[in-house]
Amino acid sequence: MPRPKVRSGKRKPRIKRPVDKSIPVNYDSKFEYDLHRGLLSEWEFHDLVIPYSVEHKYHVDFRKVIEGTNIILEAKGRFWDHAEYSKYLWIKKNLPEGYELVFLFANPSAPMPAASVRKDGTKRSHGEWATKSGFRWFSRDTIPDEWCDPRHKEEYL
Repeated sequence: MPRPKVRSGKRKPRIKRPVDKSIPVNYDSKFEYDLHRGLLSEWEFHDLVIPYSVEHKYHVDFRKVIEGTNIILEAKGRFWDHAEYSKYLWIKKNLPEGYELVFLFANPSAPMPAASVRKDGTKRSHGEWATKSGFRWFSRDTIPDEWCDPRHKEEYL
């Protein structure tokens, strides 16, 4: 009886989309070009841009009004991938006026996923990403005292 094939655990490399060098400039495909030159020659071509977005919902971790601003506090242990941390840029962009998204990192020094090693041997941290992206952020040690329940502050330091 033949032995079943065992997978090596390696993924097949992604097959890249072929690039057709013969496509005329400003056309996405030869098909598009042929249609515009023939059957659809009286139609406008690439004359309109329509922005669109995919609707998502964000469930806020914590929220409190402080000095007239709705502070949304996102408690983050770590980011796992680009999709996860980039969603916060979209959330920030779509926040209503009077709202601010602030991060509370368990470990702000943790490296970002897929971060490149810099010349000094370090990688971009969660805190560095947040600062560069225009977010305020804190750790358990740096969260403002007035944001915390004084009865429990010492337990979490």
